[in-house]
Amino acid sequence: MNEYDRMRKQIQLFKKFLIPIALFFVLALGSLGSFYTVQPDEQAVIIRLGRYSGTYGPGLHFKLPFGIDKKFIVKTELIHQMELGFRTTNVRTARTQYSDRKFDEESLMLTGDLNVADVEWVIQFRIGDAFKFIFNSRTPEKNLRDVAESIMRRVVGDKLVSDVLTTGKAKVAIDSKNLMQEVLDKYDIGIKVVSVQLQKVSPPESVKQAFNEVNEAKQEQEKLINQAEEQYNKVIPNARGQAEKQISRAKGYADALLNTAKGDAHKFESVLRAYKTAPDITRKRIYLETMEKIFQEMDQLTVVDKDVKGVLPIFGDKIPTK
Repeated sequence: MNEYDRMRKQIQLFKKFLIPIALFFVLALGSLGSFYTVQPDEQAVIIRLGRYSGTYGPGLHFKLPFGIDKKFIVKTELIHQMELGFRTTNVRTARTQYSDRKFDEESLMLTGDLNVADVEWVIQFRIGDAFKFIFNSRTPEKNLRDVAESIMRRVVGDKLVSDVLTTGKAKVAIDSKNLMQEVLDKYDIGIKVVSVQLQKVSPPESVKQAFNEVNEAKQEQEKLINQAEEQYNKVIPNARGQAEKQISRAKGYADALLNTAKGDAHKFESVLRAYKTAPDITRKRIYLETMEKIFQEMDQLTVVDKDVKGVLPIFGDKIPTK
């Protein structure tokens, strides 16, 4: 065997072992990136050769190597927060720094009674569908901010400024959340609104002093109205009670007189019936009863026969009437 044949044989032997070894290393290298872990608060979206393959939850998963499968990890359980009308930043001292400057284009809104309110609010949201969040919109968070600002202006524009600044804040937050979710569902970008919270609602700085004076005047007005109602509640019920008392007494007196009159009438009718039955006896009885009543009312009484002459008056004790 010459030198040429020996070299050719070595090359063939080298090729025989080199290809399996190279293939082994390639497969081993590919397998290193084929297994991946999804955390409990995450979802993995797999794109295979440019087409959607599936969404996978927490756990250990396998994907095809060499760029056939591409994975996108999205935190779907994390609550994200978006600020509108103001911003907070964490400075180096680990403290939160608040700033509402240069955000008037977000916060200043026209109310239903043509007043202006300075509204600052926070949106809390999470990613409901990882695939839609990644691929159905190029800028989903910007879309959310635009929708939030539009809806808040719509809701505030339907309210009076007094409602937005005071008792109507909770209603504004609830209505805004519901309407935002309706619009986002139509856009189908996989975002779920968790809550909308109004942080600061006030009149613009240029009119804040005048607005405070108006509020103070309204509070004073409410105070005077409450005092007047308190006095009214004291006087009017007492007067009504006195009036009802007088009316009740008058009705009682009228009933007593009426009953007395009815009794006298019944008594007269009974006497009349007795008189018609026995006139002489009834006449004598009535005469005797009447004379008895008259004599009872006299202090002194002297009975003298009409035929006796020259009777002297008797002085002394009272003569019994009975």
